[in-house]
Amino acid sequence: MGDILIVLYPWIKSLHLISVISWMAGLFYLPRIFVYHVERSDGKDQINEVFLIMEKKLHSFIMTPAMIVSWICGFLLAATPGIIDFSHMWVWVKLLAIIAMTLFNIWLGLKISDFKTNNNSICSTEILTFIDLNKKFHYGKISCPGYKLQYYIASEGTRCLLKN
Repeated sequence: MGDILIVLYPWIKSLHLISVISWMAGLFYLPRIFVYHVERSDGKDQINEVFLIMEKKLHSFIMTPAMIVSWICGFLLAATPGIIDFSHMWVWVKLLAIIAMTLFNIWLGLKISDFKTNNNSICSTEILTFIDLNKKFHYGKISCPGYKLQYYIASEGTRCLLKN
């Protein structure tokens, strides 16, 4: 088995890289779609159905398969002799990050179910906490039902909110 993995290493690594990039793109993009969904839909109109279709297809047809391929290829890379030294700390930190990304992917899927049943319990300001954190911010305050929030307005006018 080890000899086959060594021969296939460049192919497995390439497939792993492509799938991780696809998965990460979805992890960043789906919360942005949630923001648009919350801000533009009241849960009963036609645009709600469009958002539900977009979210479901992104999660089911791109993100989840990319996650599965990433895990499989990652396992094969880890099983390739001489590639990973498990005595180094970075391996365990990376594994922890991968588990966190997987849990986030599952959480996003649960949020899609909430949108489908009109039981969405988060506002766009909470979703924006996960995204747009690498922008240039200005300090201010805004209210969201049930929450005391601080917000930061990015240079492009995008709002990013953080809980007190």
